[in-house]
Amino acid sequence: MASSRSFTEEDRAKALERARQTLRSEAEGILKLIDRLGDSFAEAVETILRCRGRLVVTGMGKSGAIGKKLAGTFSSTGTPSLFLHPAEGVHGDLGMVTGEDVVLAISNSGESEELVKILPAIARIGAKLIAMVGRTQSTLARYAEVVLDVSVDSEACPLDLAPTTSTTAALALGDALALAVMEARRFTKDDYALLHPGGALGRRLILRVQDVMRTGDAVAIVPRDALLRDAMFAITRAGAGAACIVDEEGKLVGIITDGDIRRALLADEHALQKRAWEVMTPNPHTITPDRLATEGLREMQGPPKIGEMPVLVDGKPVGMLMLKDLVEAGIV
Repeated sequence: MASSRSFTEEDRAKALERARQTLRSEAEGILKLIDRLGDSFAEAVETILRCRGRLVVTGMGKSGAIGKKLAGTFSSTGTPSLFLHPAEGVHGDLGMVTGEDVVLAISNSGESEELVKILPAIARIGAKLIAMVGRTQSTLARYAEVVLDVSVDSEACPLDLAPTTSTTAALALGDALALAVMEARRFTKDDYALLHPGGALGRRLILRVQDVMRTGDAVAIVPRDALLRDAMFAITRAGAGAACIVDEEGKLVGIITDGDIRRALLADEHALQKRAWEVMTPNPHTITPDRLATEGLREMQGPPKIGEMPVLVDGKPVGMLMLKDLVEAGIV
């Protein structure tokens, strides 16, 4: 609802003070949770670790919004998880819950009508119940095998009505639970990347050199005794920036870049008649297909900085790793 009154300097000062009080209240609410951590938290971690099914997170209203976020956090850190809306649960969605699952129910009061209605059914199904609740003597707490106390002294809301400090505390404790479970699972960066293939982190941790290197006709390979002119034509045909120079057995002995060719011509206008071995850079930086693309990037960033790197198997070039391809793949 828009206000027609002007926003005065006094209003600005009050807004800043309200913001400070809100942040202070919510920070204090989180800090007080630390002293409450104990056996129940450890039991909650163990319960989730031993779960043979999925973690089903549920909650109404603002607690539900926190629950959706936590379900995502658990899923992305190695614990298969989903969110169940209590109001949908009483109309059939409880069918997604099995006796192999663990239910994490979030409620400040522990008496939300829609949530309370599904508790007897969860008990009959046989799923274990963890309650993240602000009242440890509530209906929700009585149904739960494990109770996590997320009570706060008051809300940051000046009316002490809107869920603010309580939801922040629930979010923080939920994150703590998810990360404790993640660590207990020995969940690694590689595991995380596997679940995030579309993200920048996933690409950096998953993509191998073989996934981004150029192969086939896109790789210029020239015998060491070929003319520099032939190397130039090979680079042009491949649309590459360099050519791999190989010996009689097909093993790499050097590399010629288009920059090498330009510099050779500036020094000698007849340089195109030279042999490739006379102009090549011997023993260039190389890499194998199974290495991470990020490892190739680090080597290409130097020193010295290079734009192309031959990819070898048993000493023979099978591809070319190019900096611009790494950029296009989102590795940089």
